[in-house]
Order: sequence, then structure tokens, then C-alpha cells
Amino acid sequence: MTGAIFPGRVQGGPLLLTLTLLAGCDLAPHYQPPSSPTLPTTFKETGPWTPAHPSDASARQDWWTIMADTRLNDLEARIELGSPQLAAAVARYDQARALVRRARAEFFPQIDASSSAERERAVLPQTGNYFDYRTYRAGGTVSWEPDIWGRIRNLVAAARSEAQASADDLAGMRLSLEAELAEDYFQLRGLDARIDVLRRTVSAYQAALNLTTTRFSGGAASELDVGRARTQLASVQSELDQQVANRALTEHAIAVLIGEEPSLFSLPPVSTLDPVPVIPTTAPSALLQRRPDVAAAERHMAAANARIGIARAAFFPAITLGASGGSATTTGMLISSGTGVWALGPALATLAVFDGGRRFADLAAMHAAYAEMAANYRQTSLTAFREVEDQLALLNHLADASARQEEAVTAAARTNQLATIQYREGAVDYLQVVIAQTAELQAREGMIAIVTRRLVAGIDLVRAMGGGWRAGQAASPPSPTLRLR
Repeated sequence: MTGAIFPGRVQGGPLLLTLTLLAGCDLAPHYQPPSSPTLPTTFKETGPWTPAHPSDASARQDWWTIMADTRLNDLEARIELGSPQLAAAVARYDQARALVRRARAEFFPQIDASSSAERERAVLPQTGNYFDYRTYRAGGTVSWEPDIWGRIRNLVAAARSEAQASADDLAGMRLSLEAELAEDYFQLRGLDARIDVLRRTVSAYQAALNLTTTRFSGGAASELDVGRARTQLASVQSELDQQVANRALTEHAIAVLIGEEPSLFSLPPVSTLDPVPVIPTTAPSALLQRRPDVAAAERHMAAANARIGIARAAFFPAITLGASGGSATTTGMLISSGTGVWALGPALATLAVFDGGRRFADLAAMHAAYAEMAANYRQTSLTAFREVEDQLALLNHLADASARQEEAVTAAARTNQLATIQYREGAVDYLQVVIAQTAELQAREGMIAIVTRRLVAGIDLVRAMGGGWRAGQAASPPSPTLRLR
């Protein structure tokens, strides 16, 4: 069935009416976002350091300010402009938005223009004379595919969902980099505290060696005591050098995260660790709305659902409406002439009768892809709850361990003091001093390790709860200076 247009009159009306009625057809399954499972009112591993009272209303966009460290605040601000990883995530987000615009362009007609100019020579056989003439042609075509089966709409829906998932991925990358920077920063501060303890221990062990050497010179100590003192001192000096090297590597990692050259970056050491803050938590029912990776997994499900509609549309014919027109002019002949041409009408695309099962395979693949995305969504949700419970358990149980370790440090320091006094008085040999010194050093290093681990666990808890992000929150506009250097 074809339609033709004549001046002042339109034919082919039944076809246009049919196309209009079919334009609302959508072959994609009705998408229903996955419902959250029944959740408890609080997490299991809550405690004094992670209160169970929901605090979703608290502003946590710059979540690292909870740690109350001005140097950390400054470093976090530099990630946005300097991180190459974040720049790559922004570029992926830009690509996804461009694909949405590309899919939307299918809704509109495609207009093509063409032109040509030819020069030819003709010979008259009767006389043998010849003459030159030129032909100029100009024209254009218009084609449009009505979205009868919803193929284009589902293309746009899939691209839009993928763009939203890319925005969530960008938010997740930003949160991950911010958390990684905070973790490295507190690891660095832990190394600073450990280096400070080791340096003070070196001074104490040097004094003990001097005392033992003096006693040995006076005959009050054996050469074995001197050897033990020197062994203790050298061992701690070796450990000090190793921790200084570890600090350098951690400082280099921080420099790369903020996009700076490690050779030009440095952080001054700080001998004390920040106190562990109380980390606000959210209700379990709100967790899935605070994790960008969960939101991205749901958007991938929506995109996979739309692609099922695209695969189904392949079983139906696609109708394209087309029009063309133009003019041709010839000059140089005895009589110049100009003509106009035009055509308008629908063209029915060929429908494959037998394709070896390709379309059925494509449809089955899209259904399987949707099932995969649904399973990924469930796994991402379960992982989110596990990560929160893990960090809650660490924070609360490590707080108890910290209190016990503080008691151990106090007892070990007192034991070392008593052993040193008794050694000066000749009541014990130097082996008792060595044992007491080792115990105190191990206790102090253990205390630093626990506090550092608690600080890192606090960062991981904030990351597990989504930082300051919320479901449906638009990705922040990328900074124009956020590009690879």
C-alpha cells in the first residue's frame, strides 16, 4: 500500500492512521524495580561507637569532616581536581550521556542533501562538430521510521538507564577514592606514631646500652649483658628504618590519589593519632538508597529489561517513510533545460522469514542478561549489608580491645621501669630488662595498630553506608578542570 501527495490533496490516509494507532505499542516487559527484603529496624553489630539511632537527616556530603582533621579535609578537596581515576570516570559518564543523545536522534527524520556538477562533450555525427554542455543537479531525501513497535523508545530507555548507572558509578568512584585517601592518610598517621615510639625506644635502648657498658667496665655486668643490649638496640633501629620506608610508600600513594608527583609531595609527620569519632549510622531500610553501587545495579536491570523490548521488535516489520526531491539543469546546449523530480511514499522493510533462529537466540540472550543483572543486584545488596555489619563489628569490638591494650601498655611500662631499677641495683640480670623492654614496645605498637585499625574501620563504615550520596541524587557536574594532566 502506497500513498501519494498531490497539490492541495493528501492520499494514503488509512496508512497514516494505522501508523498513528500502532505508535503506542511497546514490546518491553513492564519493569518493576526490585523490592527490598524485609529488614530489621537496626543493624546487629551496633554499640556505643556506632549508635543505632538513624541519622539520615544529618548532612554528610563532605563525610570526612567527621574525622575532624584539617589536613585530611585539604587532601580530600584536592581529589576532585587532580585524580586521574576520577577524570576517567567522568569521561565514561560523558560517553553514556552522548549515547542517550544518539538514541534520541532516532525519533527524528533524517535529511540528506546531495549535489553534482558534470561537464560533457557531444559530437554531431552528420557534421563532426562538437559542443560542450554542463549538467547541474541538486536534491535531497527525507526518511523517517515511525516507532511502531517501541524499538526506538526502548533504545532510549536502555541508554538512559545506562547513563544513570554511569552517574552512579561516578559517584561510587568518587566515594571509593575519598575513602581510600582517608584510609591511606590514617595509615600514614599510624606509621608516624609508630616511628615516634621507635625513636624514643632507640633513645631508651641506647641509654640502657650505655648503662650496661658502664657496669661491664666496673665488673658489675657480664659481656653477655652488653651483647643483649646491643642486639636490642640494633633490632629496634632496623625496625625504625623499615617503618620509615613504609611511610614513604604510603605518602607516595597519597600523592598519586590526588594527582600529584610523589617527588614533589610531602606531608609533615604528626606523632599522635586522632581520637576515634562516633560514626553516625543509617537505618537498614535506608541503606539500599545510600549506596551508589546498589543504585547502579538496579539501573543495569532496567536497561536489560528495555533491551528485551528491542529484541522482540526484531520479529516485526519496520516501516520507513521517505521523500526525495530536487532539480537538474543543463546549460551549453542550443536549448537550456531544467527539470524537477520528487517522490514520496512509505517503504516496507523486508521481513526475514527464516534466519536460522538468530532473533530467537537474541531474545533468549536478552532474557538471560536480565536474569544476570537481577542476580547481580541481589548480590550487591547482600554485600552492602555484610560490609556494614563487618565494620560495625570491628568498630565496637576494637573499642573493647583498645581499652584492654591500654591496660597492657600501662602494666608493661611499669614492669620495664621496675626491671631497670632492679638491674641498676644488681637484683636481676639484664635478660629481665630485655624481656620487659620488648613487652613494653610490643604493647605500645599493638595500641597504635588497634587505634589505626579503628580509624580505618570508621572510614570503611562510612563508605559502606554510601558516604553522603542518596538514591536519585544527580551526579554532581564534572569540574571543567577535571582532566588528565
